[in-house]
Amino acid sequence: MTDYIVPLLLLLSAAIALRKKESPYDLMLTGAADGLKLLVSIVPALVLLLTAVMMLRASGAIDMLSQFCAPVFSFFGIPAETAMLVLIRPISGSAALAVGAELMAEYGPDSLIGRTVAVMLGSTETTFYTISVYFGAAGIKKTRYTVAAALLADLTGFVMASLTVRLFFGS
Repeated sequence: MTDYIVPLLLLLSAAIALRKKESPYDLMLTGAADGLKLLVSIVPALVLLLTAVMMLRASGAIDMLSQFCAPVFSFFGIPAETAMLVLIRPISGSAALAVGAELMAEYGPDSLIGRTVAVMLGSTETTFYTISVYFGAAGIKKTRYTVAAALLADLTGFVMASLTVRLFFGS
């Protein structure tokens, strides 16, 4: 059934365009051109963001920062072992998945750390990536309170993930 979704959507789009007496091909071509314009406006921010993440990981700065922040995270009930994940998740989803996979390989997926990591990955967002993509696409240069609010939401997600896993699976 899923093999037919895209052809059905194309057929439906063409039928709606023909009903409105418009050219389906021209409309789809215009949509594709708009998509490419959007891609061109987003790519520079993505390249910069991914380069910065790789440089931070390669330099060891993330490791040092996670060791420094581990006591603060412990105060909030976040396991110290997940400090690197908490720091990298708002920046890069792929780096966070790599850190999560490393933690699950080390502690096991059914361990308290493994379960906490899984819930953290599912309940938080790659904040800076999302803001750069959506605000870049909309041409917004000043984020005002968005970054602070989004990071607070991420912290809430990390704390609640830790609390929920401890509540349901013990300490």
